[in-house]
Amino acid sequence: MAKYPLILMTLLGINQSIQAQEDKYQWLEEVDGKKALEFVTAQNKATFEKLSKQKDYQSIYDKTLEISNSSDRIAYPNIQGKFVYNFWKDQRHERGVWRRCPLVDYTNGKMNWETLLDIDALSQKDSIKWVYKGASGLYPSYNRFLVELSNGGGDAVYIKEFDVNTKQFVENGFQIDEAKGGASYIDENTLIVSTDFGEGTMTTSGYPNQVKIWKRGTPLKDAQLIYEGKTTDVGSWGGILRADGKNYVFISRASTMFTAQKLLWIDNKIVTLDIPDDCGLNGILKGQLVIQLKSDWTVNGQTYQNGTLLSLNFEKLLKGVKEVQMILQPDEFSSISDVSTTKNQLLVNMLTNVTSKLFIYSFIDGKWADQQVKAPDFGTVSLISSSEFSDQYFFQYENFITPSTLYAADAGTNTFKASKSLPSYFDASKYEVKQFKARSKDGTMVPYFMVAAKNIKYDGLNPTLIVAYGGFEVSYQPFYASKYGNTWLDKGGIFVIANIRGGGEFGPKWHQDGIKEKRQNVFDDLFAVSEDLIAKKITSPKHLGVMGGSNGGLLVGVAFTQRPDLYNAVVCQVPLLDMQRYNKLLAGASWMGEYGNPDVPEEWAYIKKYSPYQNLKAGMKYPEVFFTTSTRDDRVHPGHARKMVAKMNDMGYKTYYYENTEGGHAGSSTNEQSAKGTALMISYLLMKLR
Repeated sequence: MAKYPLILMTLLGINQSIQAQEDKYQWLEEVDGKKALEFVTAQNKATFEKLSKQKDYQSIYDKTLEISNSSDRIAYPNIQGKFVYNFWKDQRHERGVWRRCPLVDYTNGKMNWETLLDIDALSQKDSIKWVYKGASGLYPSYNRFLVELSNGGGDAVYIKEFDVNTKQFVENGFQIDEAKGGASYIDENTLIVSTDFGEGTMTTSGYPNQVKIWKRGTPLKDAQLIYEGKTTDVGSWGGILRADGKNYVFISRASTMFTAQKLLWIDNKIVTLDIPDDCGLNGILKGQLVIQLKSDWTVNGQTYQNGTLLSLNFEKLLKGVKEVQMILQPDEFSSISDVSTTKNQLLVNMLTNVTSKLFIYSFIDGKWADQQVKAPDFGTVSLISSSEFSDQYFFQYENFITPSTLYAADAGTNTFKASKSLPSYFDASKYEVKQFKARSKDGTMVPYFMVAAKNIKYDGLNPTLIVAYGGFEVSYQPFYASKYGNTWLDKGGIFVIANIRGGGEFGPKWHQDGIKEKRQNVFDDLFAVSEDLIAKKITSPKHLGVMGGSNGGLLVGVAFTQRPDLYNAVVCQVPLLDMQRYNKLLAGASWMGEYGNPDVPEEWAYIKKYSPYQNLKAGMKYPEVFFTTSTRDDRVHPGHARKMVAKMNDMGYKTYYYENTEGGHAGSSTNEQSAKGTALMISYLLMKLR
């Protein structure tokens, strides 16, 4: 720990044997290092040769790719003005096409798609493996967009101005070099930009620290600096907050992952919105600024509980007066999963016991009134897109065994109709979904979903896969198991989603009970679900596997190092594993609000108890873990997975490892790469758990 000299470490009582130990595998953190890539190539070759020879590999690959490329998939709409925009990949468009269709045609089922940008053709022209990362348009005409393109799928993007009428990048238009930044139109000739402006302009987390206003026709280096945060922040970003058709230049200065000052640039000066730094901002409707509390807030002598949805009169707030209206206060079994606006209405998507209910809120005579949308029940509703020029919006419904259906809806009349449904990719009549609760170590009841055959035998022999995440207030909800149906359920498997703490299933407190020094609660919740499945004789350790990615990769890394007796298979995807160095690798410093700072002795004291890389021991009966990552992941460093595999191999443990050469944190850039990854993963699970 270079921050502390040896004598100071002694005075502070820091455990030198742990803090100052040498990491002999650190060379694997050199992403494109020759020796590191040789290691990757050798591991990939051995894993692919073994798993691709499993009897089910080819059929899983073929079926997964068929589903991914199917023309029956839903072309999800993104409403921008009078058009819906969509990004589409298939067999002919491996890297995808960005396209649009008139909103009126799309709503009436006429898919008159007009291709705007062919990413395959662009990649071939530029000899770069471009990955489309999104586009933001010029309000209100939406005739120009700022298109984001990544080289290989990482988070860092190039931004180029695009004219949708000419279907060309604008000659001498706005263009920003590769960075983990962003830009938005203020007007046709002005952008608000957050990017890498040169030395000292990025935070230790690798995100922008400066926000500037850039005029067309001037060099980016001459853009007007309007805000600068601290280099120890997560980052500062600029954007547009639209209030009933009027644009406000908005700045978010995130001091941590979960706290951000909300600022406006008005009349060439910064105005701070006097609202909690940790609240969520959900837009402005009818002059009301809508926010969601992440902690209790006392204002005007009244305390509003965490999780509550509030609104404040926006014009009065700018003058320092807080006129507050309560929209909704979830109960202990509920949380708000999504909030959106149409021209006149507020859409609120609720989770109650981890299933969705959708509501429309109207601001009438100074008060909020609600009505429920009679969407299908006992599944997941997702808000897909809404119009700022009308009350039209789209939502989707799905559950594990019901194919996803997209609905076209009107928030003004509270009506909706089915627009497009997926076909049934497997025979769902054989399966049923059950929800159970397991008692965690501290007595907390933790819900989980199980998808299994109706005629399941309770003999402890069923191959069972638990998927979990447990972090960053992310809720894991039911989804249509199109690929798992064919490749796992139909082969005798049982599929489980564990709604453990650290997520957002029951609001901010469910998340906060799993961060920093409370992290062990997350792991104990997973163990409780695992033990409950075993106690019910649904499965047994020999037939039980667990899978997680990113933060979920950390989760399953802890699972097999703390409780190797529970699992015979572990799929550890794009994981964090070396929690002593995570804050020094790529975006790691931005997550210290979640995990703590390992450079602070008091915080390392609880992190070191679970950090998988540091807690590997010789002579244990670990399962043969399958690690996956991506060379181009610029969010979670591939060094985590590489070093873990090297250390385990040197200890004599058998591992499987596959690193895709592109794909970023998503792990893949094309449907073919995704299908290959799925086939390797399921083949491994079937090999270990059947």
